Amino acid sequence: MANHAFEADTGKILDIVIHSLYSNKDIFLRELVSNSSDAIDKLRYLALSDKALSDLDDGYEITLTINADKKQLIISDNGIGMDEGELRASLGTIARSGTKSFLDALGQADTKDGEGDNLSLIGQFGVGFYSAFMVADKVEVLTRKAGTYAAFLWSSDGRTGYDIEQSEKPSHGTIITLNMKDEAADEFLEEMRLGHIIKTYADHISYPVSFVEGEESRRLNSASALWTRPKSDISQEDYDAFFADMGAGYGTPILTLHNVTEGAVNFTNLLCVPQMRPYDLFDPARKPKVKLYINRVFITDDTDALIPGWLRFVRGVVDTQDIDLNVSRELLQHNQTLNKIGKAVVRRILNELTKLHDKDKARYDEFWEQFGIVLKEGMYEDADNRDKILKISRFRSSKSDELISLSDYIERMADGQEEIYTLSADSVAQAEMSPHLEGFKAKDIEVIYLTDPVDEFWMPLIGDYEEKAFASITKGGVDLDKFKSQKEEKGEEGETASIDALIAAMKEKLGASVADIRISKTLTDSPACLVADENGMDLQMQRLMRQHDPNFKEPPRILELNPQHDLVKSLNQLASDGQSDELVDDASHLLFEQSLILEGKAPENLGAFSARMTRLMTRGVKL
Repeated sequence: MANHAFEADTGKILDIVIHSLYSNKDIFLRELVSNSSDAIDKLRYLALSDKALSDLDDGYEITLTINADKKQLIISDNGIGMDEGELRASLGTIARSGTKSFLDALGQADTKDGEGDNLSLIGQFGVGFYSAFMVADKVEVLTRKAGTYAAFLWSSDGRTGYDIEQSEKPSHGTIITLNMKDEAADEFLEEMRLGHIIKTYADHISYPVSFVEGEESRRLNSASALWTRPKSDISQEDYDAFFADMGAGYGTPILTLHNVTEGAVNFTNLLCVPQMRPYDLFDPARKPKVKLYINRVFITDDTDALIPGWLRFVRGVVDTQDIDLNVSRELLQHNQTLNKIGKAVVRRILNELTKLHDKDKARYDEFWEQFGIVLKEGMYEDADNRDKILKISRFRSSKSDELISLSDYIERMADGQEEIYTLSADSVAQAEMSPHLEGFKAKDIEVIYLTDPVDEFWMPLIGDYEEKAFASITKGGVDLDKFKSQKEEKGEEGETASIDALIAAMKEKLGASVADIRISKTLTDSPACLVADENGMDLQMQRLMRQHDPNFKEPPRILELNPQHDLVKSLNQLASDGQSDELVDDASHLLFEQSLILEGKAPENLGAFSARMTRLMTRGVKL
């Protein structure tokens, strides 16, 4: 038996592989089982053209066995196996991948055609095997290449080098024996723990992975990979069961997307949109939950580079051969191929949602109620898809209890209306109570409600829809004079009285609390309301700024008065006569504070507000 030193500096590289390359020790089993799967794939491929090898097919399988007394975990397969030269080349030289060499030998590195294109092998870097040393202080590899009779035993402690000696093995394939470290033995020498790791990382590998104990054999993986089967062979019940197994949510999916893409990039996706919100939909991390597989081997569910956060309600898998990974296969590299797959997946999801929007309003509304608030984040974050998302966005409005689209709104705009009117509020109920709606309702003009915080972020980026600009009715500059109410058409609307005296008095008393005081063109029932300047922050944006920065100071807003309201008329008379200055002062502040309350904000000084209210009620009782 001859001892062989690792090639120059490989000892240091191996130390990096063992201690720094992988963040999760579970990965060792994924890597070794993936190697076994590759070995079987190689044998099956070569058997297509070699009758002697095809006769060796006695049921391909990967098995796990535990020898608790010796603290050993044994992984075996009946794949291609290795001869002595391949052992030395593959396991004696770190980062020389046997799979890579196999593909190169077949001439597949540059080929576009040929029978071999369908061969799917996982290992590319030649370091996965060495992850075994994270949990083992000695590794033995007994192997016999298919079509030969000589077997060889490779062994190493991962530090001083490796030994190769001739051995015996009754059949082709490879047996890897891990002599576990003390700290790893308790964890990785339990069937339940091994089963969990296999279920997580290798459930969809093409071949059975079984746990063998004595004469008993128990299957650990499903080897189903539903997404690799033709859609014609899959029932909706199969899809529903698959997503239930994935923990995608209750009930059946609203949408199921199963596609195979071939061309510049090759990938398969099997995705669904659940019926109900997952519990973590609004988790600040905003992590997508689509799983990435490489040839059926689970790589990661940290796929925000593939699926954007605004599609985090989508569940399922993407399986590809084309994404480049870092050497540990735990992290995605942000490269052109990854971007292409991500864009294609996003485009496909939006296309399916658009079809649902156009063909089945009831089901789409069901989807929107659950996930619309998240989908709208895409209008802020994804300029390329902004218009597509806006087209399928739904809203409630002052005229409809049902959800409507912007196209629905435009179809029923009033004659001469050139803008899409919006109202920001915390809820539909609060929007309905807004005094800003009064003039629009009186003139039968529909207003769209924006009740989600994200609306204030995407709205400034949009500008218009179908050449109709958006206009907030809580900002100054909205002019309804060109529209006629029923009273105006009948000539029942009185002339607007001058309230200059009251405006002057209120400006003096409210001072810097307001940016300006002026006559409203939208109020019909309420005496007053607050509006932002045309270029100022809307109410919802101010709230978001305050949540982000507790020290944010809101700019003063404009107080608009309804000159037709009896209270405003009476106060103007008192101000004109110079009488009851205290009453005018109290009323001025109360009108301002009442406007704040209607917007869901408390008066700044509740004690002063209460005192004014008490004085006014006392006057009313005395009268």
